Amino acid sequence: MNIFDELESGVQCYARSFPQTFHRAQGEFLYDENNNEYLDFLAGAGTLNYGHNHPVFKEALLEYIQADGITHGLDMHTKAKEAFLTTFNENILKPRELEYVVQFTGPTGTNAVEAALKLARKVTGRTDVIAFTNGFHGVSLGSLAATGNSHHRNGAGISLNGVSRLPYDGYFNESLDTTEYLDKVLGDSSSGVDLPAAVIVETVQGEGGINAASFEWLKNLENVCRKYDILLIVDDIQAGCGRTGTFFSFEESGIKPDIVTLSKSLSGYGLPFAVVLFRPELDQWKPGEHNGTFRGNNLAFVTAKVAIDHYWSDNEFSTNIKKKSLYIANRLKTIAEIHGDSSLTTRGRGMFQGIDCGTGELAAKITRNCLENGLIIETSGPGDQVVKLLCPLIINDENLEKGLDIIENAFAEVCTAESKPFSKKNQFRNLYRVAS
Repeated sequence: MNIFDELESGVQCYARSFPQTFHRAQGEFLYDENNNEYLDFLAGAGTLNYGHNHPVFKEALLEYIQADGITHGLDMHTKAKEAFLTTFNENILKPRELEYVVQFTGPTGTNAVEAALKLARKVTGRTDVIAFTNGFHGVSLGSLAATGNSHHRNGAGISLNGVSRLPYDGYFNESLDTTEYLDKVLGDSSSGVDLPAAVIVETVQGEGGINAASFEWLKNLENVCRKYDILLIVDDIQAGCGRTGTFFSFEESGIKPDIVTLSKSLSGYGLPFAVVLFRPELDQWKPGEHNGTFRGNNLAFVTAKVAIDHYWSDNEFSTNIKKKSLYIANRLKTIAEIHGDSSLTTRGRGMFQGIDCGTGELAAKITRNCLENGLIIETSGPGDQVVKLLCPLIINDENLEKGLDIIENAFAEVCTAESKPFSKKNQFRNLYRVAS
């Protein structure tokens, strides 16, 4: 029996799918203790958008540590925090005309969601929140109440209340705009749906199965919120920091949320870091009212500042993400068409895409096959039926193609008795090279 089996709790999850012992990582690659190389299409569940151990970020971090920079400072002012806030304001907020106050919460995404929900209730004086089917917002009690997944909800041990659930975009079919239903029930005093403090939404539902809301639906949702004076919270913890092609996942929809939560790839280096952004007039917190010992991770401030300076001072990085996104979409669509006989469907936006296999059993076989051939990739969705791509955004063209080849071969081996030739692959390779 190894030390993991002997001492670690059975709550562990990813280690069950990827039982190797890893010890080194660089860029888009992970290496196990036997120095076997794996392409990483999991990327810390979206925490490593800039890859593992980015050399520019690492150099800045090592310099800061060598200079005895502040590691832990509660919420006191530090030079590292000042540098991050300045860069974030100049390169992220101002160019997008977003006037937000920044709240540093405990360093996890669920803590940021807890703070957002508490603030919305405090400001409005209302208690209810509206969340959506298949939404995932964390597993601490407040955020878990807004999470749809029954597996996670069943772990709470108590009833979860204060949240009304409504259908996400496309939950029934593409022709039904569920924001019309929301508008109807909010305007009807006998609907049984109380006027909420806030609506919380992911523009792309990661754990829920890579469900991407249309820009029209998001705009309609914002209009309903404005009509009834409801705060709109966008949970951008997994979809943000460039995953969909822009820094914030909601940018191209044209909406401006009242509150935004960020975590995961915000630090750029995999260091714990979370913030809540909100309009200045909503800043009604009393000092220490939402507290936490680790709400000022100065090491994360250092790498986050460098990540923003390095990748978000102009539009080049965003443009490259969109080019890779097109290539991914074309490859996945063709894989689904060739190997699915209409049973496979693609979904997602940007470099946040996947293939719905219909069943968790099939998706699990696909991801196991990928692992055997050197690719780490996970599943998501209510039945774990979606093969979910979360490769680092900085992945080069050759390795992106290599990873998609492994996925293609997995579908060919698992879904068909005889592997069919992937006749359109070269066509899409050429398309991507032209687009690049």
